[in-house]
Amino acid sequence: MLAVIWQCVLIGYTFSLAGNAADQAARAGAAARGGAAGACAEAAARHVPDAWSVSASCGVQGDIYRADVTLRVPALFPGLLDLPFDVPGRAGAAAEG
Repeated sequence: MLAVIWQCVLIGYTFSLAGNAADQAARAGAAARGGAAGACAEAAARHVPDAWSVSASCGVQGDIYRADVTLRVPALFPGLLDLPFDVPGRAGAAAEG
């Protein structure tokens, strides 16, 4: 029972991490003028602990800089095994001119 509760905590924490990483990535990408995609992906990775595997895709859609971040959910112990599903995080920030 304790293992199931712990796994639920990890799933919830992964959702929180994904949302925060997407928000930080969108803001970094919107603020960067040159290599915005690089700044975006770097910010996403910087705001997620190393035990979680992260991927980010970023780009401008109209006047909004969007970041889509995907995290793998760890199974019981972060960094050991991952569950077979991903947790998405999406955010947008006003593209700076």
